[in-house]
Amino acid sequence: MTTRRQFIRISAMGAGAVMAGVTGYKLFASGLTDGQKATLAALTGRTPTYCEVCFWKCAGWVHKDEKGDIKKITGNSEDQNCNGRFCPRGTGGVGMYHDDDRLRKPLIRTEERGKQSFREATWEEAFDYIAEKIKVISAEHGPECIALFTHGSGGKYFSTLLKALGSPHIAAPSYAQCRGPREVAFQATFGETIESPERTDIRDTKCLVLIGSHIGENMHNGQVQEMSDAIDKGATIITVDPRYSTAAGKSKYWLPIKPATDLALLLAWINVIIAEELYDKAYVEKYTYGFEYLRDHVKNMTPEWAYGITTIDPTVIRETAREMANAAPAVIVHPGRHVTWYGDDTQRLRAVAILNALLGSWGRRGGFYRPETFELPEVKHPPFPTPKRSWRTEFPDMYKMADTVLANGLCDATIPDPSRHCQFQAWIVNGTNLIETLPNQENTMKAIQALQLLVVIDTMPMEITGWADVVLPECTYLERYDDLRTGPHRKPQIALRAPAAEPAYETKPAFWMARELAKRLGVIEYFPFEKMEDQLDWQLKQVGSSLEEMMKIGVKTFDRPYDDLYFAPDEDVEFYTPTGKIELYSTTMEEAGYDPMPKYTMHEEPPAGFYRLNYGRAPMHTFSRTSNNPNLTDLMAENSVWVNPRVAKEWGLSTGQYIHLMNQDGKRSEFPIKVRVTERIRWDSVYMVHGFGHDQKKLRRCYGKGASDTNLITKVLVDPIMGGTGMRGNFVTFITDLGGEEVAS
Repeated sequence: MTTRRQFIRISAMGAGAVMAGVTGYKLFASGLTDGQKATLAALTGRTPTYCEVCFWKCAGWVHKDEKGDIKKITGNSEDQNCNGRFCPRGTGGVGMYHDDDRLRKPLIRTEERGKQSFREATWEEAFDYIAEKIKVISAEHGPECIALFTHGSGGKYFSTLLKALGSPHIAAPSYAQCRGPREVAFQATFGETIESPERTDIRDTKCLVLIGSHIGENMHNGQVQEMSDAIDKGATIITVDPRYSTAAGKSKYWLPIKPATDLALLLAWINVIIAEELYDKAYVEKYTYGFEYLRDHVKNMTPEWAYGITTIDPTVIRETAREMANAAPAVIVHPGRHVTWYGDDTQRLRAVAILNALLGSWGRRGGFYRPETFELPEVKHPPFPTPKRSWRTEFPDMYKMADTVLANGLCDATIPDPSRHCQFQAWIVNGTNLIETLPNQENTMKAIQALQLLVVIDTMPMEITGWADVVLPECTYLERYDDLRTGPHRKPQIALRAPAAEPAYETKPAFWMARELAKRLGVIEYFPFEKMEDQLDWQLKQVGSSLEEMMKIGVKTFDRPYDDLYFAPDEDVEFYTPTGKIELYSTTMEEAGYDPMPKYTMHEEPPAGFYRLNYGRAPMHTFSRTSNNPNLTDLMAENSVWVNPRVAKEWGLSTGQYIHLMNQDGKRSEFPIKVRVTERIRWDSVYMVHGFGHDQKKLRRCYGKGASDTNLITKVLVDPIMGGTGMRGNFVTFITDLGGEEVAS
């Protein structure tokens, strides 16, 4: 069995490879030169922060040398998200600060969109330009026709601005393009969502089932550490994936499933659990609704039935179902994170939720715990005006169970259509590269060209900035205060982010930008504090702390108000569902007109000579946000396409060869990609890491390196229940003749 040390080796190596960001440098101290030891010894002082490289937001310390230059970031040992250890991305965050390709000054476009022609402007010019456009659009179309797309901490300030103007249209692409189906599915089943970070009790689990969840590559820090601990304790790991992932290499069972058939496997597992009476009878009787309906629903969905669909041996299906049952209730069928795959994703995640319920893992040690979030006092301001319209006005009978604004819905409603009452006229895009985030790039371009105003706030010149009317350069998270981090965990905690350096060049924090725009738009009363640090100090003093204290400790942990991390024996629990029970048969979905229990439907197969396009993450990169980071590019500068040896032989492909990919609609990758021939991928699929193939020339390190999977996703399988954009229904073939094309190096 692989040990914990071996499992986290990829993280340690990633951190150790970046001298400017060595979290665990003591592990390598014996190999340091005298000069390196002197450099480490010279590091003085530390500033609290929490990471912005991914959503996990680990709390840490920023260290500077005697000259005041930022040198490294380490974890805060009090933080539950990281336990004092940062991943490669977190330690590499220093590279964001030092990246010489950073945006430096406000920019205003001088030619038509997409021509990358801008002039430098003062902040006053930029704000005046934006404010004047917004005033005109609000007067002519209503403020509801202004939308915000956001990812990251700055989104809260621009959200306040939009709501103050009277627009409810605030979308995070992480919902419809990533996690939304699991939130809707678990809400419909348990009356609660999974939260972020997830409420999975991995450290105490006895069986962890990963079905398309790549722990160890997606580098969700706390989960990687807890999975390592679980491995050391002898937990059984079951990995379902058409690719032999890092997690598969640590597993007792690897099920190389045929892509797009996961729901059939889940239903077969449910069949075995019920037919062999392996479910938690007392738990199911006390807490669930609809067991009899479920039993009848799956009675014919046997492992033999699933074998013909998934290619997984019926014996293995039964063995793995029994492994789960033997470990119950300390078992987790992991809900995953990026779950927008095939358009039936809410129903697939419903099956995951049902399986966990049958095993009695919800609310139990080693399953799913009850998270606690610290409640901070809200800043006082007037009530927000009531919007006259919402996005649902344009989609009245669609995506009925979506509980937030859909980024793709806003995009669709921006393209001119005479049947709509409101077409969006202005977008504010904060910290999200929509060109690489939203599938079907052609659709995104149509929407952008229909806008009267596109404002982009970012630290880097990403593809989306080239289409902006105004570009506002944000300082990095190492140079600013932001709201306190209060995310859910086993105990309530708060974490502080404070500036370790003055903002470089003419960059500014998002809080300041939103407040300055609020002045010009007549809604400054929604930003009562002039400085972010004054707001933080006020909030902290309301809860018995202060900014001064948090600057010293970085993280403050509070006791849970009740000892209720897990259900007590025979505890009476009322769930936030219509029946007050865990709904195996969903009355909410039935009322909305959807199937109350998940059903398997067959998905399209690849045409002859084509292979299903699968994509994923690398431990040193976050989406496309870090592929230009000087620290992290050293660890992975380009992606490759994984091809099975059988397929490689048919096509005459070899490892290291550059090719183009072309999808089923004739869309060709803009740049060539390197082949990796490996047994670790099924013959009917290929695999590539997301986030490469940038065509923005101002990203000098990553321009033209590798291929973009988003570029090849032209077929979008929209989930009818909540609007998630299924992106794994695309197929690619190979173009081996580069025609003398030069490969970026």
